Amino acid sequence: MLNKKWILIALALLAMVLLIFAKRNVTIDKSIKQKGVCWVGTRDSITIEQMLPLKEHGITWISLTPFAFQSSFNDTTLRFHHKEDKKGWWGESFNGIRQTTRMAKRLNLKVTLKPHIWLRQGWPGEIEMGTEQKWKTWFQKYENYILGFAQLAEEEKIEILCIGTELKKTIHRKEWTKLIITIRKIYKGKITYAANFDEYEQVPFWHQLDYIGIQAYFPLCKNPSCSKEEIISKWKTINADLQNFYQQQNKPILFTEIGYRSAKDAAVKPWEWPDRNQDDNFSEETQAQAYEAFFKSTWNEKWLSGVYFWKWYPRLSERLPQTDFTPQQKHAFTVLKKYFNLEPNDKGY
Repeated sequence: MLNKKWILIALALLAMVLLIFAKRNVTIDKSIKQKGVCWVGTRDSITIEQMLPLKEHGITWISLTPFAFQSSFNDTTLRFHHKEDKKGWWGESFNGIRQTTRMAKRLNLKVTLKPHIWLRQGWPGEIEMGTEQKWKTWFQKYENYILGFAQLAEEEKIEILCIGTELKKTIHRKEWTKLIITIRKIYKGKITYAANFDEYEQVPFWHQLDYIGIQAYFPLCKNPSCSKEEIISKWKTINADLQNFYQQQNKPILFTEIGYRSAKDAAVKPWEWPDRNQDDNFSEETQAQAYEAFFKSTWNEKWLSGVYFWKWYPRLSERLPQTDFTPQQKHAFTVLKKYFNLEPNDKGY
């Protein structure tokens, strides 16, 4: 009787452990595309009411981007705020991310946590150390930065953690392999890396990750007057390359960012930052056209697991340049809403 009792206890404990791991591992249904936006961290706290428009218009995922700051491409100092540090913006703090995640989950929205280095003189793809000692120091700082968020992501059961963004001159370093192993020990969700559109084929560690992440700011035409049909044609060429890469890697692709300014040249160099002094370049129509071309040409590709549009403000400001990336209160939002609310078998999907 005693042995039978202990056997029953052991089986019950085993069932509980299996249930815990089962719940952790089935949070993402890969047959359902991630319909995401890049949620902008705010200076002050937000309310759940500010998230309601997401739910109402078919958005199912948000990405959160806490920044670290680096002065120059070869600087080994990363400045960031961990724990409950009250410095910096609330939306990028541990407390802000925690509260934002909990509000999102109350609305049945899923979350990707996507830490990002803001390079004050340039962009993250230029980060490169000149000596082995500097590389060692930089990766130590970066590990401290990313592991703090890995722990937070695990505590809050955030569905996806992006371990780096556009760090194209660092990806050849062996430190990444060790860092990914360390992250896996802390965080049990899905992980990706956000490669720049001209970088993804060079990343050597996709086999260690769950998704191929791409910052999908592909140039789509050579002049601002290009038509929607020309943009769709360019996407078809890009899609063929991505399809081949998907088959080589046997791993789903996630557009960790995609977006277009509401500007006449939005599809020429989609990655360019909006200029406050170029409101004469404003064009809602061009932005909407780029959205429509993406959805018609690429959204229904089987290799694409989802997309995150840059970017979505909890509260819009009149100080934003007209040509800002956001689709909010613009023609592009009508396009986004239409396709995000279609089912796979709906006409036009």
